[in-house]
Order: sequence, then C-alpha cells, then structure tokens
Amino acid sequence: MKKLAYVLPIIALQLYSCQKPDKISKGEQPVYQDVAYMQDYAVKYYSEEENIEFKKVYSDRNEVIQILTSQGLMNPDNGHFQYPGTLRRDVRYMPMADKKVSDLILYQNQFVYLDDEAVFSNAFAGKLFSRHQSPQADVVAGGKEFSFMIASGNAYSLIQDSKTVFSGTLDAPVLDSKYDAKNGVFYALTGSAVFQIIENGGEKKQIYSGSGLTSFDLLASGEIAVGTKEGFFVIDSSGKVTKPVNAKLPSTEVTAVKEIDGKLWFGSTKGAFMLKDDGKFNYYHGEKWLPGNQVVHIAEGPEQSVLILTDKGLGQIVFEKMTLEDKAMVFEKQMRQRHIRYGINSNVTRLADHDLATAQNGIADSDNLWTGMYMGSQLFRYLVTKSEDAKQNCIESFEAMERLHQITPIKGLFGRTYERSGYYEFKKEYRDYVENYWYEGYNNNVSWNHSADPEWDWRASASSDQTVGQFFALVLMAEYMDDPGLKQRAVKLIDDMVGYMVANNYTLVDVDGKPSLWGRWNPEFINRFPTMVGDRKVYSSNLIAFLQAAYKFTGKEIYREKALDLMKNHGYLENLARPFSEIGNAPADADEWTKMLSQEWNHSDDEMYFLAYWGLYPYALNDSLKGVYKEAIKDHWEFERPEKNSLWNFTYAMTGAQDFDLEESVWHLKEFPLDMIEFKTENSHRKDIELIEPGFWGQTTAEVLPPDERPELKHNRSLFNLDAGDRNAELSAGDTYLLPYWMGRYLGVISAPIHE
Repeated sequence: MKKLAYVLPIIALQLYSCQKPDKISKGEQPVYQDVAYMQDYAVKYYSEEENIEFKKVYSDRNEVIQILTSQGLMNPDNGHFQYPGTLRRDVRYMPMADKKVSDLILYQNQFVYLDDEAVFSNAFAGKLFSRHQSPQADVVAGGKEFSFMIASGNAYSLIQDSKTVFSGTLDAPVLDSKYDAKNGVFYALTGSAVFQIIENGGEKKQIYSGSGLTSFDLLASGEIAVGTKEGFFVIDSSGKVTKPVNAKLPSTEVTAVKEIDGKLWFGSTKGAFMLKDDGKFNYYHGEKWLPGNQVVHIAEGPEQSVLILTDKGLGQIVFEKMTLEDKAMVFEKQMRQRHIRYGINSNVTRLADHDLATAQNGIADSDNLWTGMYMGSQLFRYLVTKSEDAKQNCIESFEAMERLHQITPIKGLFGRTYERSGYYEFKKEYRDYVENYWYEGYNNNVSWNHSADPEWDWRASASSDQTVGQFFALVLMAEYMDDPGLKQRAVKLIDDMVGYMVANNYTLVDVDGKPSLWGRWNPEFINRFPTMVGDRKVYSSNLIAFLQAAYKFTGKEIYREKALDLMKNHGYLENLARPFSEIGNAPADADEWTKMLSQEWNHSDDEMYFLAYWGLYPYALNDSLKGVYKEAIKDHWEFERPEKNSLWNFTYAMTGAQDFDLEESVWHLKEFPLDMIEFKTENSHRKDIELIEPGFWGQTTAEVLPPDERPELKHNRSLFNLDAGDRNAELSAGDTYLLPYWMGRYLGVISAPIHE
C-alpha cells in the first residue's frame, strides 16, 4: 500500500501543463443557515467589602436583583460585559438596615425576608409581617395563602398571620426547604435525609435517607434533584431513585441545584454547570465566567440570564440571541479598538489585573502572521458584504505587511515586526535548544535592527510560519482585491519574496547574511530528515505552494521550472503527498535536532499547512496535480478532525469537498467565547471528560472541549490542553474567529444572517 501512495505524484508530474489555475471551487456543498442562537457571556460583580459572606441571590418581578450577605442586603451596580460592576449596600428601604435578615426567598415573585422576629416583605403594600417565636431561624419557605415554614436548627414550624399552625423536629439541622404547591407539601433537606411535611396537619415523613446531602430543587416533572458532596441524583415524590448518583460531573462536590427553563443548573466548589439535552454539560469556571469558583446559590435572573452567587461575588450568565455575523461584528469592534498597532494585528493585548482600560499593544514574534490572517478575514468580509469598512481594514493591514518588506535594507527580506526606535534592547537572545542545530555557524540571534529611518527599528530572523502568513494574505490580495494598484503591489511582494528565496537556494537569508533559523526550504535541509519527520512534509508543501502562486501571478517561467525540478528530482511531491499516518517520532539513531523536532506534533505546522493550501490547491498547474493535492489536504484534515476546527474544515471545503464537517465547524464558531481575556483555566479535575493517552498528536481527551471552556483558542496551539495560568491579556479575534467565519461566508458554506 505504501508504494501505491506514490503512484499519483509520478503521474501528476508527467501531466504537467501550462494551463491556468482554476478559481476556488464552490460545488454543491452543505450550507449553514445563519439564524439566531443563544450566545452566553458573563457580567461579573465584585464586593468592595471585606470579610463578607454571600448567602443567596434572587431577582423579583421588577428585575431587581438582591443579594443576602452577612453584612445585609446588597445590589449589583453598573456591570457590563468585560467591565465588572460592584456590589453595594441596598439602601432603598431605610428600615432594612436595622433588620437582621437571615434568609431571603421569592414569594409570588416578590422579595420576602426572614429575620429574628418575623417573615415580612416590602411588597404587598407592606402588609406581610408574620411574627414567629424562633429568633435563630435561618430557613424559610412560602406555602399557600401567605403561610410560611421556618426552621431553626432541627426545629421547624408553619406560621400564618403570626400564628403557629404546627411545629416539629427533625433528626438533623434543616439546610433548605421548598414548597410543592401542586400537592400541598413542604420538603425539608438535611445532610442525611429528605422529608415531606404535609401542609394540612403537619404530618412528616422521611422519604430518602443518605449522606453528604447539600442542596435540592423541586423539578417541573414532579421529581426532586438532590445535590451531594459526590454528585447528584433524582428521586420521585415517594423517595424512589429515578436517576442514580451521577458523579461524572465537571465538579462532584455540588453546593446548589436549580431548575431554570427546564435546564438543571448546579453549583459546586469548582464553578457552575448546566446539564444539556445530550447529557453533557456547559461548564462555567474561572474568572471568565465567575468572580469566584465556590458557588453559594443559583437563581433565575432577568432577561434570560442566570444568577450565580459565589464566595467572591455575583456572576450573571447572560443568554443573548445573535447570529454568527452578529458575533463577528462584536469581534470586529474589539479588533479595531484594542488590537491594532500601526496596522498590525496585535494578537495579544496586555492588561493590568484584567482591566481593559489598561490595554497595551506590544510586539509579538509573529506579528506578520497574525496580521496576514486578519487581513485575509477582512478581504473575505469585503468580498461577501462589499463593506467599505472591511476594505479599509484590509488595506491598512496590507500596508503594515508591505512595510515589513520596505523597512529592511534587502529586497525580498521582511521583518518580524517593527516599533519606534529606542524601545527594545539590541541583544542576542540565547535559546538552548539551538545547541543541537545541525547547521554549523548559526549565530543564535533574533535581533533588532535600525531602519534607514532613524525613527524606526525592526526585528529580524523571520521564520517559516511568518512567511506562510505573508504568502496567504498576499495571494488573496493578488487574486481577489478589486483595486488593480493594490493587486500589483501584492504581486510585487510575492515576486520579491519568492525570488529572494530562489536566489538563495530556497532559504530566507537574514540581514547578517546567513539563513534564519526557520527560513529553510532547500533539499539539503528537508531531505536530511527521515521520512516520518513532519518538517520534511510541511516545508515541501509550503515551498511548492509559494512557487506555484509566484508563477501564476508573475508568469515567470523560473518559478514553474523550479517547482517542477523540486517535485521531479528532489522528491517534494512525494514528500507533500506522504500520508500523515507515516508521520511520527524520529528513529533512535537520528541526530538530536531531528529528535527534538519530532518529539511531539507541532501545531504551528498545522497552521502553516492549511494557510498555504490556499496557494497549493487553487494554483495547481494541472488537474492531475490538483487531485494529488486534494488527497493530501484531505489526509491531513482527517487527522485534524477531532479538533473540530472551523479554519481547517473550511480550508478543506475550499477544495470542493462536501464532507468537511459543517456541523462541527458551526459548533466551533458558536461555542467560541465572546470574552477573549485569557483568565486562568482549569479542567484537569473534571470527571465528565474521558482522558486518553496523548500519544504523538497530543490529543489528551476523547473529545475536544468547547472553546469557551478550554484555555487555548489559537489555531497553532493544542486545542486539547486542559489547563493554563492567568495570562492577564486579551487575545485577538482577528485570526482566531474572524478568519474562519468570513472564510466560511466567502466559500458560501455559511449563509448571510437570516433575521426573524
């Protein structure tokens, strides 16, 4: 079978012709109809008070949110998406400051309070003031006709109009109580049992006995969901277990249970989660979602939101109807307001204590890569919407990339990034892994250099992934921009860049006269690797894409001839068509550099492959080669399918494929978090995910987590990573969301938004 794999490349070489390449194929492919869905995001509120204990939260019929704390009642104030609010003392009713409120509930959708004297409310014209004789009472539940059951320790009583209707005791302190209006029954929860207390007469009955019980809720089905320190279970009104203990949860120590709009919500010692129809969970953990991870109480909030009270404050999970384009426009604004530096896409904006007002755009080693991806998104956006704003964004990014070429003293050489002079130290940066580099004489220097303009410095040692980023954006500009002048400028940069490589034996010779560390595509370099080392495949694939596109746009025969020579005489077609099943660790007798490169799969290589496929497949010099390329792209895509990455999927769709996982792509875009601040993320404690041996490809779980639950959103990182520390930065959506979304729109596999 291995021999058969290389028959097609030989045939393809024999069929070389000078025909013009086809446009992107848009065959009969499935299309997602972009209707509104419920997008979730968080609004957070923190307290300015010290030594405060949060107890309960509710929202009444007026959409007023009130929080019971150890220091009285509080309200959330002035919170917005990505701009946290504060919790302030509720001072609307002056007498409330003197009340020792011990519990808070909703009754007829109005706030009702329990203190050391009475059950009372400020609603109902203030008429509700039912005295009791239990000054230590701390649990209250509302029954019919303004009757209320209160509990103090293990003692309970039903009061109505300041009279005790009945009373009794349980074997342990009452943790919570709820009323079943349909059957006229109160339920009481202790740490070891669930009791029924009949409203008419006060008869009590223990219907369930266990241990470690923490919380419960009465469900619309008539069943009872009970949280424990080791999961949750469901019983019916007789106490019969209808759903046994489920411990395969994001966090097993449940602290709160609440049914909201037919969905079961759980609080825990490590965040909150919602049970979905498919049996999986939406997990809300970390400061992306909540002020603290210790959940105290959960309640229904205003305007289709959920209130999650934690030990550090209130998290309001908001569900808002939006289309994928609506979401894209949120990110478009984020990009322009906080992630543009001299036209460059600053993929990471540094923050102080997560405060967006402190956003600072710094340089990144791959500024040109991220800028090329963002520029591509804006060109795709312009092509499908004709938005002048998108066109201007595209032009500004192109001019930034063009300047990366103009700022160096060598035609064809581009810099990594640039900055005004005097802000970065000119020094060699030692990287110990280069000690094993095979190329004798590499100077281990990623340096800053002065430009001809004394106002500016530029960073040298451009690499292969940045070359691909440049190539991806310039090819799109040369092919699709409707401005002839801009097209010609893009073609010139392609010609300069690829011509410089060809003139220097397919290397990117740096300003010091030596090839940069990662700027090597020549046969002497890549064919020295064993066939199972991925660098041999990716560099072959990339260079053939460069040469084909350069030939297409310039018409210079040298680029076609060089591509033919590399594929026919140096094995580049065989290399790029090699099945991914043969890629893996280098053999034991390989040199140390080769072993280092093949210890695990490098996800930056995926990005280089897929971006360069936009030059490899469309500009194939004949249909036979196009077929080989399509099979190579499909083979790669098959290995990447578990990531459910819409950018990989849509690039595969560019070949005309119909089986590109549209549903998974839309899932990726919908589950992408609106909040791109990189808070600390933890998932390794979860019991609801199936761990597997990572192996060479680095897949650690049987199924990839949704983007809004995992720490990694960049296409060149492992999407199976479970944990990451607080990076105190906001990630750009320009390359992460906007590129795959607008690519999908351009390919026609995502429709324009359909509004109701």
